[in-house]
Amino acid sequence: MDDEATTLPGGEKYDLAKVGAHWQQEIERAQRYFKSWVDRCTKIEKIYLQQNDQQSAKRRFPMLWANISVLQPAVYARVPQPVVERRFKDSQPVARMASELVERNLAFTADDADLDSLMRAVRDDFLLCARGTVWLRYEADFEPLDIGVEPSNAPALDMEGDNSGPTPEQITDERVCMDYVHWSDFLHSPARRWKDVTWVARRVPMTDEEFDKRFPEGRASLAANGAGSNHGTNQTERAQNEGKTNVWEIWCKTEDYTVWIADGCPTALEVSEPPLKLKGFWPCPRPAFGTLSTSSLIPVPDYVYYQGQCDEIDLLTKRINKLTDQLRLKIFYPSGDGSVSPAIEKAMRPENDTVMVPIPEWSAFTDKGGSNAIVTLPIDDVQKVIVACIEARKQLIEDVYQITGISDIVRGDTQASETATAQRIKSQWGSIRIRDRQSELARFARDTVALAGEIICDQFQPETLMLVSGIQLPTMQQKQMAQMQMQQAQMGAQQAAMRAQQMGQPAPPAQHPQMPPEVQKMMEQPTIDEVTQLLRNDSIRGFRIDIETDSTIEPDEDAEKQRRMEFVQMVGGFMQQAGAIAQQTPMLVPVMVETLLFAARGFRAGRQLENTLEQVGAQLAQTATAPKPPPEPTPEQMIDLKTTQVKAQAEAMKAQTGLAQAQVEQRTTIEQARSDMAARAMEQARNQQQPGAMQ
Repeated sequence: MDDEATTLPGGEKYDLAKVGAHWQQEIERAQRYFKSWVDRCTKIEKIYLQQNDQQSAKRRFPMLWANISVLQPAVYARVPQPVVERRFKDSQPVARMASELVERNLAFTADDADLDSLMRAVRDDFLLCARGTVWLRYEADFEPLDIGVEPSNAPALDMEGDNSGPTPEQITDERVCMDYVHWSDFLHSPARRWKDVTWVARRVPMTDEEFDKRFPEGRASLAANGAGSNHGTNQTERAQNEGKTNVWEIWCKTEDYTVWIADGCPTALEVSEPPLKLKGFWPCPRPAFGTLSTSSLIPVPDYVYYQGQCDEIDLLTKRINKLTDQLRLKIFYPSGDGSVSPAIEKAMRPENDTVMVPIPEWSAFTDKGGSNAIVTLPIDDVQKVIVACIEARKQLIEDVYQITGISDIVRGDTQASETATAQRIKSQWGSIRIRDRQSELARFARDTVALAGEIICDQFQPETLMLVSGIQLPTMQQKQMAQMQMQQAQMGAQQAAMRAQQMGQPAPPAQHPQMPPEVQKMMEQPTIDEVTQLLRNDSIRGFRIDIETDSTIEPDEDAEKQRRMEFVQMVGGFMQQAGAIAQQTPMLVPVMVETLLFAARGFRAGRQLENTLEQVGAQLAQTATAPKPPPEPTPEQMIDLKTTQVKAQAEAMKAQTGLAQAQVEQRTTIEQARSDMAARAMEQARNQQQPGAMQ
C-alpha cells in the first residue's frame, strides 16, 4: 500500500487507487451533466464547417458562418494591451517602478505566448458554443549551479550514495505558458455560479514520450488496468488522438490539491500540492460565457435561438435551386412511335441540356394540352415561384438578423455624405447589441492577463524581471556601496581641511564631492530588492491590471489622438495660468505643481511623462521658495552708483593723504621736541661743569 500512496509535503497521505476511483466517478458525472450541451455544440460545429451532408452542402445557405464572420471582428479584433496601474496614483517611486516592470513583462508574455491566437480561438468557441477558456502554467529551465569549487578541493562522492544529494541548480529561463483548451476538453463541477465551483479539469492528450517523461511510473498503472489510448468519438478526433493518452489534470479547491488521472484508469497517476499558489486557486480565469441562466453554468449557444429560421432558409434554398434547374428552354415536337412519359421525364432531368425534345405519340400529348405545332415549356410560372421563394427567404434572413443583432451592425453602416453627428449616432447604435459580448471577452482577457501578472509577481526572479523589461535597477548592496564611497570622499575632504589648519595653512573652501551622473541616477532609483519585496507581498502589492478599452476590438485612432490632445491642452492651459500666478505669489508654486501631477495621473497618455513632471516640478518648487537675489540696477542707477563710488574713493584717498601729512607733521614735531630737549640737557651739563663761572 505504501507504493500506491502519495504523501504531500503537509503530511497528508492519499491512496492513489481510492483517489483515482473517486475522480473517475466525478469526471463521468460531469460528462453526463454536460452531455446535452456537448452534443448540441458538436452538431453546431458540423453545421459551421459544412460537414453534415457533403451531398447537400451546396444546397445550404451558410447562415451560421455568415453571422459568425460578421461578429468575429466586432467582438474581438486586436491583441489585448495590458495596463498596470497603481491603486493610489500618488508619488511612490517603488510602486511606479514595480508597475512598469510588471507591465513590460506582461507585454512580452503576451507576445511570447501568442495571446492573440489564443483569444481568437476563445472568441470562436464563445460565438459558436457560448464558452471558451485557457489554462496557464509556469515553466522554468534549470542548469547546474557553479559553486566555484576547484576539482581538487571538491568532496569525493561515495559510490554508496551517502554523500550524494540533489545537485544545486539555478534558473536560466522562466516563462508563463498559456494553453488554449477546447470546449470539449474542459470540465468543472456542476454549479449554479462560478464561485460555487469546487474543481476544474482539463483533458491533455499526451504522446508516449510525453507521458513517460511526465509520469515515469504511470505506464505500469495503465497496463495493469487495461487503459490505453483514447481514439475519440469521431473521425477527426481519432486522427488527432491516434497514439496518444488522454490525461485529466484536476485542481480541487476543497481538498487543496491537484490530481492527474488517465482516461479509463481507476488509479490516479499523481496527487500533489498545487504548483502555483494563486489568489483565486484556479489556474484558469472564469470562462468566457455566452447566454447563461441563473439555474446552471450550462451555456446556450446563440445558434439555438435561430436554428428554426436557418432550417427554413436551407429548405427554401434547396427549393430555389431545384426550381432554378428547371429554368431551361425546352421545345417539344412530334416524333415516331414510343411512350410520352419516358421522353418527358428524360427531358426534365437537370443534367439534360437538350433544347429540342422529340415526343412520340404526339396526338396523345396534344390531347392533354399541347398544340398541333411546336410546344415550349411554360417557365413563367416557375419564375414566379422562385421570386416568391426568394422573398420568403429574404424575410427569414431579416428575422435572423433581428434575433442575432446583426441588423444593428448593418444599420450602423454610414455613408460619406452623412453628417458627423449622424455617423456618431449610427456608430453608437450599431454596437449596442454586442457590447455585452465585447465586455465579456474584454473581461476574460483582463482576467487572463491578471492571472499571468500574479504568476510573474510570485515566481519570476529579479534578474528575469529586469532582463525582460529592459530596466536595470541597482541592488541594495550596490546602493550602500555608493553611499559608503560618498561618505569616504566627504571624510577625506574634512581630514584634508583639518591637516591644513594644523599646519597653519588657510583651510580650503568647503566643497562637496561631485557624484558621477550614472551614480546620481542610481541613487535616485529604487532598488530591485525593494521592488521585488513589493511584488512578492500580495497584501500590499495593490496593483490594478486593466485592458485598454479599444484594445480587444477594432481600434479607434481618433480616440487615441483625442486623449493625447486633451492631455496636451490641459497641460498647456494649466502652465499658462500657473505662470501668471507664480510671478505674483511664488509660495503657491508647490501647490500648483501637485495640482498638475494630480491632473496628469488621470490621463493614460501622461503616464510616460509623470516621472519627468515630478522632477521638473520639484526643481520649480525649490527655485520658487529660494531667496531671490536683489534686482539689477538700471543704467542711470549704475552711472550714479559709479559716480558715488568714484567720489567715495576720492574722499578716501584725500583722507588717507591728510592722515599721512598729519602723521609726518607729528613725527617732525616729536623729533624737534626731542632735539630741543637734547640741546637743553647738553646746555645744563656744561653749566654744571663750570662752577667758577657760576660764582
